[in-house]
Order: sequence, then C-alpha cells, then structure tokens
Amino acid sequence: MKILGILASPRKNKSNTLGLLKQVFSAVEGEGFALEIIYLCDYKIEFCRHCEACHKNILSCPMRDDARLLQKKMLEADAIVFASPVYIHHITGHLKNLLDRSSHFIHCQRLLGKYVAAVATSGGGPHDMVLEYIKNYAISCGAQYVGGVSTAITITENLRYQAQSLGRDLAEAIKKRKGFPVQAGIIQTQRGYFKNIIEANKDEWPAEYQYWKEQGWI
Repeated sequence: MKILGILASPRKNKSNTLGLLKQVFSAVEGEGFALEIIYLCDYKIEFCRHCEACHKNILSCPMRDDARLLQKKMLEADAIVFASPVYIHHITGHLKNLLDRSSHFIHCQRLLGKYVAAVATSGGGPHDMVLEYIKNYAISCGAQYVGGVSTAITITENLRYQAQSLGRDLAEAIKKRKGFPVQAGIIQTQRGYFKNIIEANKDEWPAEYQYWKEQGWI
C-alpha cells in the first residue's frame, strides 16, 4: 500500500505546506504504508497544448518533460495527498500544469478505487477553495475524497492534530476500502456523461475507447 504526497510549494523544506503534509504522514508511519513525497518544483511540467495525443494513445504526449513520470506515480499509489499553498485563490501554477496534463484521467476515471486528501496553506487570506478544487478534481478522476486540512495562520497544535486525524482517516479508508456513497453516485453519473463523449469520439480517441471497452463500460 502506498500513499503519495505531492507538494506544490516552491519553498520545499521552508514551506508551511510541507510541515502540514508531514503531520498527515506522521499519523500513518508504522502502519505498513510506503510513503513518498514529491517536491513538484524539482520536476519540469509544461502546460497542456490540448493536442489530444493522450486521448488517442493513452499517456502519450509529444512534450518531453516529467508529466508522464508523475502520472505513473499517481497511478501506482493507493492514495494521493495534494499539498499546495494558495496562490491568488488557487493551487500553484506548477500543480495546475500537472492536473491539466491529466485530462485522460478524467475521461477514463483512472483514479477509480483510490483515495485523495488535500492540504492547503495561505499567508493570511482564504484557503478553503483549494481544498474544494482538489476534491472536485479527485472525484472527476474517479477517486474518493477523504478530506482536507487548511490554514491561513502559523501551524498550531490544533492544526497538527487535525492533520494527523486526516492521516488516520486516510489510512482507514485505504485499509477498509471505505466507500463514500454520495461521491460514488457522482462518479457514476459522470461516467454516464463521458460515455456519450467517448462513443462520439471513438475514431478520434481509439485508445480511450478501447479502455472503456476493457472496463465493460461500453
């Protein structure tokens, strides 16, 4: 079992976001999980050109950067914790680039059966919108969102406790294969929506159409 942490802060070890992410991970140490934190700023991720190559041939992309490597890590994990500071009411551009490059994950719900959690920090402004964005992304990809923790102030003992509680909730969800009925319903509804799109584009996106057939969704 593996939990992947994706840190979107360019400040790395000086980041409050990393401090909160580590609190999430501290709660699951010794529980049999392989834990990995990716410092996103160490990787080159270009913005999406909307060429649709990844729909025509799964995970194919003409850009030679690290996006595919990171996508593979996401697919190999049982759970992902996205951790981002708030940059003008949103996740950082580096993380946005990565998520934009994963539109195939949405078309084919490639994170189905996985769990997602979120961590966000800001210098003093609002921060809840980042958790909501990550939740929506997770469900769009077929994952179930366990929860998030965010703050606009220095990390306190209470916030550390909340982050550790989130880590325990995430571990429990993975081990017990916990279901979230409301989210599962949304995932099912979205699959019906994308079924029509995949069928309409089966000649343009042959690899995704084949993936849907293999899953028994078409």
